[in-house]
Amino acid sequence: MKILLLSKYSRKGASTRLRLLQYLPLLEIKGFEFTVSSLFDDQYLDMLYQKGKRSRFRIIMLYLRRLFVVFRAFRYDVIWIEKEIFPYMPALAERVFHALGKHYVVDYDDAIFHNYDLSSNPFLRLALGRKIDVVMRCASSVVVGNDYLASRAKSAGATRVELVPTVVDATRYSSIESSVASSPVIGWIGSPSTQRYVVSIAHALSSMCQKYNARLLLVGASVDITSEFPGVDVEVAPWSEASEAELIAAMDIGIMPLPDGPWEKGKCGYKLIQYMACGIPVIASPVGVNVDIVGNNQCGLLVANEAEWEIALDSLLELPAQRLKLGSAGRQAVDDQYSLAIQAPVLASILTQSLIGPGG
Repeated sequence: MKILLLSKYSRKGASTRLRLLQYLPLLEIKGFEFTVSSLFDDQYLDMLYQKGKRSRFRIIMLYLRRLFVVFRAFRYDVIWIEKEIFPYMPALAERVFHALGKHYVVDYDDAIFHNYDLSSNPFLRLALGRKIDVVMRCASSVVVGNDYLASRAKSAGATRVELVPTVVDATRYSSIESSVASSPVIGWIGSPSTQRYVVSIAHALSSMCQKYNARLLLVGASVDITSEFPGVDVEVAPWSEASEAELIAAMDIGIMPLPDGPWEKGKCGYKLIQYMACGIPVIASPVGVNVDIVGNNQCGLLVANEAEWEIALDSLLELPAQRLKLGSAGRQAVDDQYSLAIQAPVLASILTQSLIGPGG
């Protein structure tokens, strides 16, 4: 079975790496053959991450390169698309594939439809507000990371919607038993674009760090975030794929604060699953899939405001045995549900069934 994988990013893009590329070795063992073509390459991402800029000329060249790939798509059995083929353009390619009977599977781990239907640009809302609904409706299968995205796919008229959580390769993560440490570590992993969520609970974090002589470990944040936590021992560590598992294993509590907004409802809770893979208890906002991950697996605490954040941190910092209990439950949930080994056969079945077409 020959599959053309139209990813949005190269391996440097987290969504591409986690939702698609990490599955390829296991799927290839099952007989699938993949040709991977990313829209945005390493050079584009390096410029975006390091300078916060995008080259219009380079974007045009990358779109033309993708157009050439799309013209050759009919030599493959199935097309596997990450989100959409051409961002910020009408779903013409997806419509053509559907009209000509070319089956495709589309994957979502984010509420990207809100790029269009909640845009501040009225022309964009009018022209593309229902674009992703068209992409979903024309797909043989829509694969989503949570119920919020699944609900949108069903309302769009998708005939086959499959829920596959964003998972970890559990073999990369060591479960570390919580212990009584002189300086327990409260940890977070993310990026400069999302570190504002941590800053939103700065008072609770600072108060509990000072009470318990705890440290903050912020992976992927910008160094200037330390000014938000005066009097607190804050370590800012750069993110890398090679070091992330080791850094998370150094934490005693993993946190995921989020506001309750439409974008946040579309998130798939990946950092929670990373914490859980290391046997670390979690504290999270009760937003979107966080409620299912934490509530269904008894692996941490859900808190709705900063006062509750302070109470939850106080509870877990004071009780190492409770941290161990919750962390163990989290690791078990990863082994049972949120691991690559568990979900790879599910994805293999989805790709195979997509040959039948929508509703088959």
